[in-house]
Amino acid sequence: MVEAMARLVASADFERVLGSRSRASTPHFAVHHLPPSASPSREPGAGDLSTDLAQAGEPPVDDSPFEAAKRLGAVVPKRHARRAVTRSLLKRQIYAAGGRDAAELARGRWIVRLRAPFDRSRFVSAASPALRALARAELDELFRAASRPGTP
Repeated sequence: MVEAMARLVASADFERVLGSRSRASTPHFAVHHLPPSASPSREPGAGDLSTDLAQAGEPPVDDSPFEAAKRLGAVVPKRHARRAVTRSLLKRQIYAAGGRDAAELARGRWIVRLRAPFDRSRFVSAASPALRALARAELDELFRAASRPGTP
């Protein structure tokens, strides 16, 4: 059975993951990873609700099996991809690549961000097949590098 990656949607999660060091990069993309064990430990009385840690010894929400799942987010800034159709194409490619490589990736939160623009003179169409093929190849390379055991 192929393991799917859920989408990362909470802005707090994006901030925490992007605050971590880049795990792998290619000329246009970088990937960040935050393992489940890197969740901040919360101590009782530090602004927690009375229903948090004090009840029946339950683990904090960050340590629950749901949060130990694989989640993937995409960051495609407008400054690197001016046209909405290009940003959408790149996000679709990121989520597709994450789905293809989900079995090899460690659990936790993952974010792929576009870190450099594609050359507009080389890709005249905003959603050209050539751009799609290059993004796919680069993302596959990125996820292969990120899934290597020795990668920090």
